[in-house]
Amino acid sequence: MKRALRIVAVLVALGGLGFWLAGGANTGWTKNRVEKRTVDEVTGIEAVSFEDRFVPGVDLLAGITVGASALFGVSFLFRKREKSAV
Repeated sequence: MKRALRIVAVLVALGGLGFWLAGGANTGWTKNRVEKRTVDEVTGIEAVSFEDRFVPGVDLLAGITVGASALFGVSFLFRKREKSAV
């Protein structure tokens, strides 16, 4: 059980890091809308619109890291099995 929890904790941490990197490695807060700036060709005026897109931030990465650390810490609560002398 001890070893399984540690393996799961490492997999959760690596999976979370991979998800954060694949999502754009945003060093800000998590966003569900992204600002998109466009320039009008005729007038040259810049317009701002928002695009619905999920971008994971460092707060999500920190939460995943805390969860993985908690799983790893719980693994220390289990004792090592003693082998019976048969």
